Amino acid sequence: MRHLLLSCTLLLALPASAATVEVRVTKVAGGKGKVNVAVCDRERFLKQCAYSASVPAVAGETVVSFKDIPPGTWAVLAYQDENGNNQLDRNFLGIPTENYGFSRDAAGRFGPPGFDDAAIDVREGTTVAPIELH
Repeated sequence: MRHLLLSCTLLLALPASAATVEVRVTKVAGGKGKVNVAVCDRERFLKQCAYSASVPAVAGETVVSFKDIPPGTWAVLAYQDENGNNQLDRNFLGIPTENYGFSRDAAGRFGPPGFDDAAIDVREGTTVAPIELH
């Protein structure tokens, strides 16, 4: 019985598994603002995502890494905030005027894609999520 309790205690003491999501954003216009990236679960997709970062725009490809992401199903989105106002600018019809993209190159017909269209499986280690801005 003592060995069982000790084994259970040791299992509880092990750190939870975590992953790294490396987001590679391409078709970035260099020197124009920053690239904002978010990693979202289903519940917070297109809302206040659990993980987000903002980095200076690097011409061609901008890479952002998120560490300690719990393994599971996530969606990634990115946009180039050229004017630095921390929002995806839109025209009077609601169509984005700044370049943006989603994991799995997901696209919606009349609006943003659904979570399932952009969903990626994140496992322990590093998961690379390429995003091409459009």
